[in-house]
Amino acid sequence: MPKAMKYSKEEVVQVAYEIVKEEGIEGINARKIAKKLNASVHPIFNHFENIEELKKAVVEKIVETYHSYMISGKGKEKYYKETGLSYIRFAKDFPQFFKIMFMNPTKLDAKNFIMADSAGDEIIKAGQILTGLSYEEQKTFHVEVWMLTHGIACLVATKTVELSDEEIGELLENTVRQMIIGYKFEKENKKK
Repeated sequence: MPKAMKYSKEEVVQVAYEIVKEEGIEGINARKIAKKLNASVHPIFNHFENIEELKKAVVEKIVETYHSYMISGKGKEKYYKETGLSYIRFAKDFPQFFKIMFMNPTKLDAKNFIMADSAGDEIIKAGQILTGLSYEEQKTFHVEVWMLTHGIACLVATKTVELSDEEIGELLENTVRQMIIGYKFEKENKKK
């Protein structure tokens, strides 16, 4: 009788993660994972009660990947811009992951959706350095910047348009600069 191969929980999650990377979350099933492991389905169900539990573990790994992208610009001179570029880069490099995280219905409004991200507060504070706005003003301004950034990320994730990193950087920088000018102009005119 051949010796049974043992796979760790992490190995099972990694295989499922790779499947989701290519096919989306709906691509996960026990047979497909077992085939990639060159095993039966037993290693999967030794670690997970069901496929839904495995999917949750994969989503946790996806969130870790996302957070590693979002902190990649930390400490850079243009951190606010870098977070936008990182968000779009994540969509470009992992379109299936981006769709799972950011292209599904929620019951949240835009401000709460942004603040639900653990990096949200830090990004708002980085934006304050760029704009000179108060925290609450920056929060409102950031929702608009995020809408722009999210739109670009969706276009890239769905391959609706092809944009180079340079084109994305220029588009973000130029548009946000114009948004800041407009926001400050509007604020000054309200005072009059």
